[in-house]
Amino acid sequence: MTGAADAVTGPDRGERLQKFIARAGVASRRRAEALIVSGRVRVNGRTATVLGTRVRPEVDEVVVDGVRVRPGPVRWVMLNKPAGFLTTRRDDRGRDTVYDLLPESLRGLVHVGRLDQATEGLLLFTNDGEVAHLLAHPRYGVERQYRARVAGTPSAAVLRRLVSGVRLEDGVARARRARLLTRDPPCAVLELVLTEGRKREVRRMCRAVGHPVRQLERVRFGPIRLRGLARGEWRELGKAEMAALEKLRASGS
Repeated sequence: MTGAADAVTGPDRGERLQKFIARAGVASRRRAEALIVSGRVRVNGRTATVLGTRVRPEVDEVVVDGVRVRPGPVRWVMLNKPAGFLTTRRDDRGRDTVYDLLPESLRGLVHVGRLDQATEGLLLFTNDGEVAHLLAHPRYGVERQYRARVAGTPSAAVLRRLVSGVRLEDGVARARRARLLTRDPPCAVLELVLTEGRKREVRRMCRAVGHPVRQLERVRFGPIRLRGLARGEWRELGKAEMAALEKLRASGS
């Protein structure tokens, strides 16, 4: 099969190989493409290196690095992350990680994007590499909504600047929306909606306009909102939330 794009012929041409690998939770779709091109994927015993290769999961045997890919049920978990936990699977210095808040049965899931150690709120985990990629990659412009308690009270001009663009060391950053929620001198609470997901982006933007963040919480990621969870608690996504993610999958295909 080396170099062949058509593992499947006939009316049922199956799905693209990289999409199948991502859906199985092995890797994101982009990473799956790299695995294919580098010759690490075999279909029915032969190496597949063409990204157009299509497979039927119920018929074809797909092997990545010697391990057969068998998609299990898709799982999505929401965590209300407390401050002080690292978004990583393990830490060489023994610090607390978000995986310490999950039961052993969920620790094989991957986190979707990340929150810095001091940031609280919505963090998603899944074995669905394809939708995880759609959510996290800046290319797709998926919204992230935050509540930021900042020093001082930003003026209307500052809010306009957050939307029009703030120059940071890695380029101009823009909020899709910015509004003042409450005033509580000497602080205020802002709602910010961003789409890029750069490292510490909200904190750097607010500091650049003279209103450093005192507390930061993510309350929405794409169609998923933080609801019904105390700090440190987790839950499986419900049917309506899963349907919203499937809609995202369809729009990104």
